[in-house]
Amino acid sequence: MSEILRADVLQQVAEQQIAFINLQFTDILGMVKNVTIPVEELEEALDHGVWFDGSAIEGFARVVESDMYLVPDLSTYVRMPWDQGENVATARLICDVYTPDGKPFAGDPRHVLATMARKAADLGYAYTVGPELEFFLFKFTADGAIAPIPHDHAGYFDVSTDQATHIRRQMVKALQKFGIAVEASHHEVAVGQHEIDLCYSDALRAADHTVTCRTTLKAVAQLNGLYATFMPKPIAGINGNGMHIHQSLIDLETGQNAFHDPNDTYGLSQLARQFIAGLLAHAPGMIAILAPLVNSYKRLVPGYEAPIFLSWGRTNRSALVRVPRISVGREQSTRIELRCPDPACNPYLAFAVMLAAGLDGIKRQLSLREAAEEDLFHVDPRTQGLERLPRSLGEAIEALQRDEVIQEALGAHVYERFIDAKEQEWNQYRGYVSQWELDRYLAVF
Repeated sequence: MSEILRADVLQQVAEQQIAFINLQFTDILGMVKNVTIPVEELEEALDHGVWFDGSAIEGFARVVESDMYLVPDLSTYVRMPWDQGENVATARLICDVYTPDGKPFAGDPRHVLATMARKAADLGYAYTVGPELEFFLFKFTADGAIAPIPHDHAGYFDVSTDQATHIRRQMVKALQKFGIAVEASHHEVAVGQHEIDLCYSDALRAADHTVTCRTTLKAVAQLNGLYATFMPKPIAGINGNGMHIHQSLIDLETGQNAFHDPNDTYGLSQLARQFIAGLLAHAPGMIAILAPLVNSYKRLVPGYEAPIFLSWGRTNRSALVRVPRISVGREQSTRIELRCPDPACNPYLAFAVMLAAGLDGIKRQLSLREAAEEDLFHVDPRTQGLERLPRSLGEAIEALQRDEVIQEALGAHVYERFIDAKEQEWNQYRGYVSQWELDRYLAVF
């Protein structure tokens, strides 16, 4: 721990008259967990960590191995934009999880991503990403219940019918107070749907920002009497929520974007093409991490701008991987966009498996097939020789169980407990009788 950084944080705590510190981390499924300590306990926490019972956290540990402790990452210190009343001013620190013997906990998603980032660094690269988070703003019912009632009826980039412009501005301002740079915000295609795009940063910081973004947007929505949801497909018949991930590799020695080649038709280096090939090769195996809910696969269907086939292109928004155009003189912004993740995923695990897939493509020097620039929703993909993503969480689980590269990236602990949690979810869903089934079959059979 840097003594300079420690002194700086303690000085900020004193100047901002902080009364409480929220120590945050996520479980394997990406749910934010929080331990709040009085500010008087902060130095003790920095010296010795804060102990907690890991057996109570989803996928963390069995009862016989429950004791763990949190080590705050001082670079994540920020004063919370809310909870700032008299004597309750609160700050946030994101933490790493350690075992009693002082080692990083293998089940900590942040550790999983940090490990993969180090592997990339050993090869001479930094992995940078820029997430685009889509979400819905819903109204509460008269009795205060959550319901999929869109806040407005605007569409893509609409102005006159967009009733949430001021809310998105509040969200952006709140994110900026957390030190999160926002590239853009706008209304999305579906009614009540919005998007906030975060600026590029290294993968670990981007994952921290993504987790913070989800909690912040929910808090700001609640302050406006609304409910923000990142559920992939809350309303049938309209677009669902995706989390498109822009990504690049930066050469650590030169600081240059390793994905750029001015002589290539798409502006892509051979390294970038191999990275894309790795993403396509492992997409079936990692989709359970990127789209982790039963509901996720109701978004990944034809006709709603969500990819279902293993393809890449530039103008084709039905492709799994898209190569955005860049302006002349902005070669450093060369990137590829993976369009299958949704914002219900654990970003630490999602970024880790994407990086593992891309690096495997580089390691094996995988070749990249021709780009598919046709709208795949209106052509027969079988004529293109394209495979498709798993159609359900059940198929996704099976694909993950066959992909050793993705399993290795997760580590045995996370992989086994993630599979266990998702198999329980899938089996519960398979046994559930929905209203659709009753409407369709009850009066007929």
